[in-house]
Amino acid sequence: MHEAKRLQELFNYQILDTKPEQALDAIAEIASLVCDTPISLITMVDDSRSWHISNYGLDLKEVNRSDSFCQHMLYNTEDLMIVEDALLDQKFANNPYVLQENGVRFYAGAPLVSPKGYVLGSLCVVDTKPRKLHARQLQALKLLSRKAMDYLNSRKLIVLQNQSIAKQSHKMKRLTDLSPGVLFQFRNTADGKGHFDFISDGFSLLFPHLRNEHVYSNPNALLAYIHPDDVANVKKSVDLAITQKTNWHFIYRTTDLTHREIWHMVKARIEKSDDEETIWYGSIQDITSIITHDKTLGDVLFELSHHLRKPVANILGITQQMQQENLTLPELQEYIKMIAQSAEELDLFIRQQNSYFNDQKKST
Repeated sequence: MHEAKRLQELFNYQILDTKPEQALDAIAEIASLVCDTPISLITMVDDSRSWHISNYGLDLKEVNRSDSFCQHMLYNTEDLMIVEDALLDQKFANNPYVLQENGVRFYAGAPLVSPKGYVLGSLCVVDTKPRKLHARQLQALKLLSRKAMDYLNSRKLIVLQNQSIAKQSHKMKRLTDLSPGVLFQFRNTADGKGHFDFISDGFSLLFPHLRNEHVYSNPNALLAYIHPDDVANVKKSVDLAITQKTNWHFIYRTTDLTHREIWHMVKARIEKSDDEETIWYGSIQDITSIITHDKTLGDVLFELSHHLRKPVANILGITQQMQQENLTLPELQEYIKMIAQSAEELDLFIRQQNSYFNDQKKST
């Protein structure tokens, strides 16, 4: 149970099989210099091996756990482990790394203890001849092991933070990619050049003929697909927004591969960074349906007014005429007949329009 928890704690540091790190290499080298040994190691012990995070003076990346000196330190969080002559210690006398030519004779290790109290490995110094360390060297070895553990704890925190940021970034990207239209971040550098830092996947729907990666570094490629009559106004509005540091809001036309006219609305908030760069946070939306709806609504209103004008004018004219005359009963009946005809004409038109719109609803 304890070993399973210790291994889980070790794996949480995500240090196994990573590249050498300068700060840990420096600690290992200092340990050798202080203790006057040719070899020093910072070692992590997993379930089957001792893996050397830092390796000073020994060209060996790992050893089997069963042959490791460090495995004997895993359940002692306080004391150093000192082996002054491995050939005289029954735990190590038959160790292959002791018996080999120029084998290990001296070992001194300080435990690497996690905040939860688990020993993950050790900082150790090794020599090929028997020896002793004086008290100051032993104290230095302890202090250096704590310094190595401080670094590993800070590294673990950074790794977890980066993973959290990456996870949140992935979630945010999924949200932005599902949002209608395009979300983007654009950067103008101090020398007047510009590039996109981010473009959401909605870009491929608004500009199916362009590739995102091409536009990232060459934003002017977009101008080729803006309606020729709008290009100059788009450039002018961009320059004005940059000069005045105002938010950008503009409507322009594009054309697709079928030469169909498409309307886009772009909105962006502009911020200036400390290094004189201008950053744009914005969106692009296809508003063709809105433009088409407004145009269609205008056409419908014009058509309605055109058809309603005649019967309404007739009714108004008749009523005005009736108010100005002293009508006899036959004349009054004639006027009423005329009003009824205009009203029937108006009613017929309204019923026809209702029938048409009901048919349209059913078809959609």
